[in-house]
Amino acid sequence: MVLLSFSLSPMSLLRALPGSFAQGLIWGVMALGVYITFRLLDFADLTVDGSLATGGAVAVMLIRAGVDPILSLLAAFAAGMTAGLITGMLHTALGIPGILSSILTQISLYSINLNIMGKSNQSLNQDKYRLVVSLRYVSGDALMKAKFYGGLILGCLLLVVILYCYFGTEQGSAIRATGCNKSMAKAQGINTNFHTVLALMLSNGLVGLCGGLFAQYNGAADVNMGRGAIVYGLAAVIIGEVLFSKLYTGKHFTFAYTMIAVIGGMVIYYLITAFVLWLKIVPSDDLKLFSAIVVAFFLSIPYLKEKYGKKRRTA
Repeated sequence: MVLLSFSLSPMSLLRALPGSFAQGLIWGVMALGVYITFRLLDFADLTVDGSLATGGAVAVMLIRAGVDPILSLLAAFAAGMTAGLITGMLHTALGIPGILSSILTQISLYSINLNIMGKSNQSLNQDKYRLVVSLRYVSGDALMKAKFYGGLILGCLLLVVILYCYFGTEQGSAIRATGCNKSMAKAQGINTNFHTVLALMLSNGLVGLCGGLFAQYNGAADVNMGRGAIVYGLAAVIIGEVLFSKLYTGKHFTFAYTMIAVIGGMVIYYLITAFVLWLKIVPSDDLKLFSAIVVAFFLSIPYLKEKYGKKRRTA
């Protein structure tokens, strides 16, 4: 342990943190999509592992074909929405249980992504294209870094504002009512099947957008880039709710604050991961195991607090 402490370099950790912070913000977009299905719709959607790779594949191939990187992100969003539409139709039109319909879509997207790219991965020359986000911006000069991180933060906040306004509309409220109590929503005349499909499309659209951003950031798209994405998304949702729930007790803009907390949860998750890798406690090959343990830990906290809280009150 003493030898390990001497082998650790604080500078290597400091060099890793900016990249982890940027990745946390990018993957925070995906976490918002997971939040919509997991919390608002109460739907176990595993489509995200495939739709994230679909968004990345579509964005990379369009950029390679000469399409503007910003427009490629819109196409990635549309591709993710299409994946969500398929899951929603399998569930509502064919009566397949939600988790099975999402698994079917996820499996089919693997072959679709291979067909989109023509092979298992495609790369981008980050110096050739004017990308929206790029790993080279992290290592650029101070002005470039300021523009990059400022743009990421503003983009995430703008996305939160758009979602906040949308879910305040009649249609957005119908989605929330569908997830809260489907039977009551039906009794109020809400078409729950339509709004379930709509929520899945919006959720996977955000996941596809994240895939497009992440592919630009890395300069490549890979057919396996979305593997484990649902675990990361759940980690962000749970970490954000557990760590930030006590920091805001106001009644106004609670929903917007929760979405910001979800993005913050993803940033914290990536910073924790960078710190753990720096400590060399967990080998990089066991990172997904570490992710699962983190998610299980934070998922159990609300239950354990309620359980032992009842015991204390009873005593």
